[in-house]
Amino acid sequence: MLSAQTQGRSISGTLQLAAPYEFGAHHLSSVAAHLMAVYPELRIILDIKYGLVDFYDTNYDIVFSMTDRELPNSTIVVKRVFELDRWIFASQKFLRHYAEPRTPEDLTGLPLLCGVDEKTWRFTPANGEGEPLDIDVGQPRLISANADFRKRAAVESVGIFRVTSTFCKNEVDAGLLKRILADYECQPLKVFALMPTRRLTLPRVRLFLDTFASYKYADR
Repeated sequence: MLSAQTQGRSISGTLQLAAPYEFGAHHLSSVAAHLMAVYPELRIILDIKYGLVDFYDTNYDIVFSMTDRELPNSTIVVKRVFELDRWIFASQKFLRHYAEPRTPEDLTGLPLLCGVDEKTWRFTPANGEGEPLDIDVGQPRLISANADFRKRAAVESVGIFRVTSTFCKNEVDAGLLKRILADYECQPLKVFALMPTRRLTLPRVRLFLDTFASYKYADR
């Protein structure tokens, strides 16, 4: 195995990454910062997208995509690298104004804050008993691809939203948001790394993916 000093000299060039904000800011930034500290000749462009990421954009070495479905077959390399738990959150003020939902059906008619591709929210009883239940989100109060915007609206008591558990940890710890429907599990988000086949052979690409694999559970 190469020493860190030797590896630092051998890894160079520019690594271009794209990722949704909800994932990139909270799970990729620490990996990118660590690698640049260890490898002084490595330059990283981390393009955080507030909207949907075009994973066929060949300007990037790796495009990270989040979805609750499997990706279709394509001509690019697809690696499933992560899975993120999602929960349902609301502010204490909101829950004082509306009766706190106890079952997924209780969400019907309440103001919801949704991503642009969210049509239904799937729930499964946490005890493993019972079948999955799909709740139609109807006409959400807010639709936005920007998870931070949805979180801010939830903190302001505009409505209820579904998001990855790590994304609003600080707001939960501060008492600004509360997890609700804790007896039910939401569909987790699958995170895929997508890249043109030729990019997978680049040492800096393999290094980033290998380093991320060792980091990925630390931020949960």
